[in-house]
Amino acid sequence: MILGVVLLALIVLVSLWLTLEPLRAGSPADPDAAERGRLTAERDRLYAELAALEDEGRRPDLERRAALALRGLDALPPAPPPAGRAGHTRRLALLGVGAAALLTAAGALTFVPRWQLASLGAGEAQVVQNALALPELRRAAEASGQSADFLAWGQAAFDSGAYDQAVSAYGSALKLDPRQPEALRRLGILLLTRPGQPGQEISAGDAQQAFLLIRTAAQLAPREAESQLFLGYALARFGQDEEALTALERYRTLNPSGRDADETITAIRARQNQADPALRVYAANCASCHGADGGGGALGPSLRASNLSREALRGVIVNGKGAMPAYPGLKPAELNALLDLLERWQKEGE
Repeated sequence: MILGVVLLALIVLVSLWLTLEPLRAGSPADPDAAERGRLTAERDRLYAELAALEDEGRRPDLERRAALALRGLDALPPAPPPAGRAGHTRRLALLGVGAAALLTAAGALTFVPRWQLASLGAGEAQVVQNALALPELRRAAEASGQSADFLAWGQAAFDSGAYDQAVSAYGSALKLDPRQPEALRRLGILLLTRPGQPGQEISAGDAQQAFLLIRTAAQLAPREAESQLFLGYALARFGQDEEALTALERYRTLNPSGRDADETITAIRARQNQADPALRVYAANCASCHGADGGGGALGPSLRASNLSREALRGVIVNGKGAMPAYPGLKPAELNALLDLLERWQKEGE
């Protein structure tokens, strides 16, 4: 009995050391935290004022200030992970090791108590619950043979990272009904990215099949944010940057709080800026309001639908108009390159 207790204590101590040692390094501080917080608060305050605005005479000024706040946020480098994440992870690790020791001692290894889930964040708890529900969801789907049950199994498997099960579940659902956007796009993205299979190259045939699945899902459900997100990923993978930006901007419109497209949009803009000086000027000064591809954004109208002459565009850019701020500091070469780009977009929009 004493030997068993000693062995259990050693196991717990070793588990603690192995779990916490990789977490000792702290997260770097965000040097722009104060400015980021100020701009975010300013943006949210201005959005709230615009939503409740009664005096339309104030709208241009409020929209101009909101645009400046958005440009300021876009100009800041990405924030490092929150400093408290390591400490939170340590607490979770301690809780997990302690729970494992308690469950081992009690012999109750077949359940996860509710108080353990309560210590997790909402997203983490949902992942755990999805993983725990997988066996029952799989049995229910295979027993009923119903499309809805296969979709429920596939969703839980995909969200918890059990991608092999997700492929099986979504594949079975599509055999019953081939026009299911969630199953189509998630099968497509799994085929295209091959999570859990690093270093394995995708064949040209598989890549085309994956793209077809994702595009079909976006056609069936264009108003679902995930459809546009995955379509943007796929288009970027095939080098169709303009179309990818359009899809990813639609994702942002459909899901304003979603941040999953940020890195891809940043990478695409960086590629474009290196290849085209006009796009570099546009991305630095215009994209935050008018959208990455000039199709319109949260505050600015579509530049592709504009019918202003070159001289009229020059006057608006240099002097500003309404809610749009002025950009008198642009160099002549930058201004002319930007005007060439806007005229090209106008012709494409005709």
